[in-house]
Amino acid sequence: MGVRPVNFGKLRRIGTGAALAATLTACAPIERYHGFVPPQSELAALDVGVSTKDEVIGLFGQPVADRVLQNNTIYYAASKFEQFGPLAPREVDREVIAVSFDANDRLRNVARYTLQDGRVVTLDRRVTDDGIADVSFLSQLFGAFGRVDAGTLLGVDDQ
Repeated sequence: MGVRPVNFGKLRRIGTGAALAATLTACAPIERYHGFVPPQSELAALDVGVSTKDEVIGLFGQPVADRVLQNNTIYYAASKFEQFGPLAPREVDREVIAVSFDANDRLRNVARYTLQDGRVVTLDRRVTDDGIADVSFLSQLFGAFGRVDAGTLLGVDDQ
């Protein structure tokens, strides 16, 4: 029994092939889906002037947004995101269905918007007030000097 010599050329080709396969696999896009849009066949079942808001919500579920006070419209939205490796996710497809109603909550119109339409539909606007009314950073900094307790600054407990 003899010892077979190691064929480094063959090992190098196998290692290079494995590294190439791992690299190509890592670059495959990761797809994520968010939201829900009713299929066109189900939207076709709605009757303009006949279907009510309650019927639509019962059929499709709660909408993403409900703009009752602004224009009596509910929205269903779905998005598709792709991510390649370490890059940030990119939205590649979006569909928004706007279902509007008249003053009696009867179906008035069903509109479909996509990324290609370029129309901005604000589904939810949440603005939080920071509680700081026209106070600059320096005013805050200098205002804090009067509230510093010397005992706290020196680490002395008030027991």
